[in-house]
Parts: sequence; C-alpha cells; structure tokens
Amino acid sequence: MAEGQPAQAPTAGSPENDQTDGAAGNSSLQEPAFEVEVELSDLQKDTDNPLGSVASFKDLGLPPAVLQGLFALNFQKPSKVQEKALPLMLATPPRNMIAQSQSGTGKTAAFVTTVLSRVDFNKPDSPQALLLAPSRELARQIESVIAQIGQFVPDLGIAAAIPGGIPRGEHVKKAVVVGTPGTVMDLIRRRQFDVSHLKVFVIDEADNMLDQQGLGDQCTRVKTMLPKDIQILLFSATFPDKVMKYATAFAPSANMIKLKVQDLTVKGISQMYMDCPGQSDKYEILCKLYGLMNIGSSIIFVKTRESATRIQQSMVRDGHKVSVLHGAYEGSERDSLLDDFRTGKSKVLITTNVLARGIDVSTVSMVINYDIPMKGMGDATHDTETYLHRIGRTGRFGRVGVSITFVSDKKSFMALQAIAQDLQIDLVSLSPDDWDETEMQVQRVIKSSRAQANFVPSAGA
Repeated sequence: MAEGQPAQAPTAGSPENDQTDGAAGNSSLQEPAFEVEVELSDLQKDTDNPLGSVASFKDLGLPPAVLQGLFALNFQKPSKVQEKALPLMLATPPRNMIAQSQSGTGKTAAFVTTVLSRVDFNKPDSPQALLLAPSRELARQIESVIAQIGQFVPDLGIAAAIPGGIPRGEHVKKAVVVGTPGTVMDLIRRRQFDVSHLKVFVIDEADNMLDQQGLGDQCTRVKTMLPKDIQILLFSATFPDKVMKYATAFAPSANMIKLKVQDLTVKGISQMYMDCPGQSDKYEILCKLYGLMNIGSSIIFVKTRESATRIQQSMVRDGHKVSVLHGAYEGSERDSLLDDFRTGKSKVLITTNVLARGIDVSTVSMVINYDIPMKGMGDATHDTETYLHRIGRTGRFGRVGVSITFVSDKKSFMALQAIAQDLQIDLVSLSPDDWDETEMQVQRVIKSSRAQANFVPSAGA
C-alpha cells in the first residue's frame, strides 16, 4: 500500500474526492450504492440520542489531527458504512459494534478512525488500543492504514505484535497495538504487554477469527485478559449464522450494521468460470490467461502450499514472471513478497487463502480461483464465504474487476453452482475451445470504465 503523502486539508467548497478502503484514493470512480441495515442494541434504543448519520467527517467531532489525516488521503465524504457506523462507534459512553461490510466499503478506515479518536496521545507509552487480524499480512496492512490516517498525530506509536515483531523481554510501549492472536496472547502472558489501560479492542475478519477453532480459542483467551469495560468492535465481510450467534455473546449489547444480502457480491466484479476439460488441463489454460493477467495485477488462489509452489515453478520455467506467497515462508520474506506485489514489481501472485482476507492492493483487476474454495473434512462442502473474500481482492470501491473460477469435473461445477445460488448471482461461461472469444470477453470487462455484475450467463457445463 502506498504511503499517504501529507497534504493541506481541502478548503470549504473544494470538490469531494472518492475514497478507497484504507488507502489514499485519487480515483473518480463512485462507491457502489450499498444499502446498510442498522440494528441498535437495547441500551442504545433507550438513550435520548437516536441514530444519526453523517454527510461529512467534519460532523463527527474528530480530533483535528485525525481529520487532517483523512483529508490528506482524500477521505472527505464518509462511505455508506462509515456514515452509519462512526456515530455509533464514537458515541459516549462507548458501545460494542458488530459490523458486516464487504472489503472495499471503507470498514478499515472506520475502525481505525474510531481507534485514533479513542486514544489519549498524551500517554504515548501506554497501550490503549488493540487490533487483531488473522495473518501478519493483514496486521501489517492495518498498521499501515493507522500510520496513514494518523500521520499528523503527534507521537503516534504503533507496535506490531506479530511473530518476530517484538523481541522477547521487551515491553510494549506504544499506544496502539496491532497483531495476531497467538503472539498477543504470549506477550500478555509473559507480562511484556500491560493491557490494564486498553480502551478499545478490534477484531478484523471476525467471522474467520471467531469460527476457526485455534484462532477462536485464542481470541477468547485474549478477551478474558482485557478490562471488562473495553469497547469491542467486530468487523468482517461475512457473518454466517453460527458465527453471528457467538459474536453477539463475544460483544454483548452490540449495535449492528450490515449490508443487505444482495449487496454482498461486489457489484464491480464480473464473475466468470472456465469450463476446463479436465484437472490436467487447468495449468495449460492458466498459462494462456497470463497475457490477460498483466493488464493490471492478478491473484491466483490454489488449495495448498505445495500446489502453489509447483505451479509457480512450472510457470517460471515456461517463461512467465510469477511470484508465490504462502504460510511456509518466513515473516520477513512474506512482507517483502507482498511489498513487491503492492508496488507492481511483481504483477501475478499465486497464493493460498492467506491472502483471501482483507489484503488491499488497488491494482488487482483479476482473481483466478484455480481451485474452488471448499470446507469440511475431505473438502465436503463449498465455501461461499471464502469465495466472496477471494473475489473481493478486486473490484474495490467501484474499480473494474474480473474473477474467473476453474471447473474441471462434476464436483467442482456443483460446488460453484451452489456458491452462485448462495450469492444469487449469474456467472459468465468461458470456453477453452474459443480463445478469441474468451479473450474478448475478459478484455472487454477489464478495459471498460466500470464492470457490471449483471451479465447474462452463457450455456455452460
């Protein structure tokens, strides 16, 4: 993510620029017209201050340095989610929040703005805010967003509580702490991290964090170590029913905001599928798509680390410039690989689900699901939530985007059909037998000023 450059706050009457999810935005593209549902907690309903929404960040009473940071990044007009969520999250006394909002709608900037508004920076050595993410990549990205929005905050200190981020024995002396659950838990247990003054606790990708047995247990243990009156903010693009039930217990008496179901499928993305003759044909078809991948940047999602490495090595051997990133790489190497992708040094990245959640690289115009996301023992069930998170790496804030999912047998076709039914979407069929037509369909979308989601599907498998 490019660093936001300091700039003068715009004067009254200056044109309002569009924003991206946690990154500086100079685009003229418009935010999709999402509808946001709000459900107030019983406590909130009893107050004398009914729900309001804001048309400008100036109406929120933000600290001047935070407001200046938002303006410097062209965050002048709140997104639909921000205009509903921020007044609730910033209210006094603080209330818990559960927010379901897809990537690309400004959720990262929403909770970062709340965190920076809650922290007393006259006490820069006292940890006051804790933000958790499922991976070091997402934790690093959130850290970058905090640094950008907080670029004018004096003495802003951010600690990265990720593996290798804080030496053993060294105490955490920063106001804002961003990390992964296991590392944070270890720091607290080793008394390196004093949590007694924490005011706000944020969990990003909360459906994944609270649902996975390991991460869920760790998040719960971290919560038991925190002050009882801490404000809890849970954010995710999806909240399956079973996770929502747990989330409401994890963040009691929470206000809730969510996008309506039909708005969840990222309207800026044309969702396609490639009908491959068989599993063995997928690699050859992937290589044929390479030329289209380089129009912008592309992410290829595969099932396992081993297949990611194998495909990358084969593509490089066949003359294609492709990088690979997955959990087997050491932390610093993962940071470097992702930085190369962000800056455009590498344009095609093969990865596992480590990048499916939350990573914002503005130039991504294509996502390829080489393997359809499945869940359960033995890949028993299609995974609609992971599919949604994967394709959400493109088409962000109205930008153009294409997702192409490979199907090669009845099982994969039925799984994709079930995902399409869950999301109430039509899929465009691509044929490997007519490459000219396939290239034309994909290029037409990538090069258009704005992708649409309502293509009529062709006859397919």
